[in-house]
Amino acid sequence: MDKEIIASLKSSFDDIMHETEDGVEYWHARELQTHLGYTEWRNFEKVINKARTACKNAGSIENDHFVDVNKMVKAGVSEVPVKDLMLTRYACYLIAQNGDPRKNEIAFAQSYFAVKTREAEVIEQRLAELDRLNIRNELKASEKRLSQNIYERGVGEKGFGRIRSKGDAALFGGKSTKQMKAKYNIKNGPLSDHLPAVTLAAKNLATEMTNLNVENKDLQGEYPITEEHVQNNSSVRKMLGERGIKPEELPPAEDTKKIERRVKSDERKLASQKNK
Repeated sequence: MDKEIIASLKSSFDDIMHETEDGVEYWHARELQTHLGYTEWRNFEKVINKARTACKNAGSIENDHFVDVNKMVKAGVSEVPVKDLMLTRYACYLIAQNGDPRKNEIAFAQSYFAVKTREAEVIEQRLAELDRLNIRNELKASEKRLSQNIYERGVGEKGFGRIRSKGDAALFGGKSTKQMKAKYNIKNGPLSDHLPAVTLAAKNLATEMTNLNVENKDLQGEYPITEEHVQNNSSVRKMLGERGIKPEELPPAEDTKKIERRVKSDERKLASQKNK
């Protein structure tokens, strides 16, 4: 296929893409039919049925990707309902994979939807990474506030370390910060840089609860603040346990410092590309 045909096909697939109110991309089967070179619905429906089977065989929930709907079309002076489907990007990819490869439209669609699917996976991964970075930064801020609260109430740096460590032990079912670092094989850097998002959020919630009560109750000295922090971490652990989550059993996540470096590197590359 030459560049003009490719550009035309890409434009046509882009033009018939729709979005839900939540921003999820989808395509209508009746519109996709003609853009894939099928003139008759009955022939295209056979391809759709093959794609449905492939979806089920891959372990995906078919109804999440192939949604039956009715579409009103003109028949003379009136309108009648005809069968249609809302298709996800993945459903379109499966349809293209099961279509007639001799058709230029099918050959292009196989690549188009494969690339679209990969783009979505990359975007989803990046959003998850950014979300985890945000939670990590929130925890840094809440721990900094806690350290300030503690210092103002007569507790030194070593005392802060002990308070935080005992809070970790309460959250991780008796495992100390040192033991969790050994479990995750962390040689350098804070434990929190390697915690999954749910654990970071749990630590942040417990720390913010401690900050609130230390300030409101004006707790003074290491022992009362330690007791408060341990109780808050225990409460958060209990809440997680009710949902079947044990923080000490969750696998470690990628070092947030590595993610930060990668994000900054990607931002520089994008800026360079825009300048070019």
